[in-house]
Amino acid sequence: MMSNSSPRLSLWMRLAVIGSAVLVVVALAAFWYASRLAGKSPTKKNGDAVVVTIRDNVCDPNEITVPAGRTTFTIVNQSQRALEWEILDGVMVVEERENIAPGFSQSMTVKLEPGKFDITCGLLTNPRGVLHVTPSEASAAEAARPSLVRYVGALAEYKVYMALESKALARAAEELAAAIKAGDLSRAQAAYPQAHQGYKRLEPAAALFSDLDTRLEAGAQYFEKRESDPQFMGFHRIEYGLQESSLTDLAPVADQLTADLGTLSTRLQSQGLQPQQLIGSAAKVLRRNADDLATQGNKTDDRYRVSDLQGTLEGTRKIADLLRPLLNKAAPALQKNLDQHFTELDAALGAQRKDGQPDPVVLSKTQQDTLLQPLRALTDDFERMNAALGLE
Repeated sequence: MMSNSSPRLSLWMRLAVIGSAVLVVVALAAFWYASRLAGKSPTKKNGDAVVVTIRDNVCDPNEITVPAGRTTFTIVNQSQRALEWEILDGVMVVEERENIAPGFSQSMTVKLEPGKFDITCGLLTNPRGVLHVTPSEASAAEAARPSLVRYVGALAEYKVYMALESKALARAAEELAAAIKAGDLSRAQAAYPQAHQGYKRLEPAAALFSDLDTRLEAGAQYFEKRESDPQFMGFHRIEYGLQESSLTDLAPVADQLTADLGTLSTRLQSQGLQPQQLIGSAAKVLRRNADDLATQGNKTDDRYRVSDLQGTLEGTRKIADLLRPLLNKAAPALQKNLDQHFTELDAALGAQRKDGQPDPVVLSKTQQDTLLQPLRALTDDFERMNAALGLE
């Protein structure tokens, strides 16, 4: 006689088989998902640095996931062109490295908050990659930090400075555009350094807007067709025309320049800047100028270099002066270094001034080296400021 327990046993066996099958499916799905994440995860070496290799027009890996907090990236250039690598939050530059030569690499350490960011992959016209930053204990602790009330006064004064400098820059750019449209080469050549120097004063804040900084300040080497690339615009496109003693085709470039400067002025007044962001951007601007000076970065002709560096000196010194009371209290030795290196750079530039204005001359190697030493020292000083002020 068959027991009544047999149907129950059979039912339980079927349920067990189904459950096992479900577990297998779940395990396979988990394995597939983990494999996908592993495929997106960056290769790590050299002390857990995230290695990103640029090949032709793509980043490898093209999609990266890291935890919030400090991450070191090593950018390897295996393309045929010098390139820059940027982390972008919308149009805002989070961190970047420029002038990475073919076959070489550069590293950078950046503190990232949770979110999704774009990464540039070689030329500015190439498709972008994606950087995912996931929440971590470090980001939770960062969110709990007290507010930066003590910087309110300095930031408010800097906002007034930006408004005044933006107005002066707009007038200088309008004069440059008028000279170009009138076909007056000598007048345009006289107006150009005044306009570009005005931009260099604002560059620590302006460089935070990637789209505008690309159109206004990017050199020809960052575009596929170099000087003939239709996306090569802004100051250096005009400078190239002036060097060629030709104003042909510069009228629309001048119009775009004045329009972009108007957009920049609006953004500078509406965008809230954090002190660590401003200090970090000033450090990047100084580094960019030092690298350009050492390698002839943006320029085929160096005649406006002194004028540009004068603007950089004045713009970064304004930031340092506003933070002087706080830095002098937190790190007096660093404040002393800043003062010394600003004085040295001012003296080196002073040797190139004529009647109080920068003399438009091509610098010799000795003159370049004289300017490069205090410029690199100032870069080092600014790169230490955030830590000295407790902003890292």
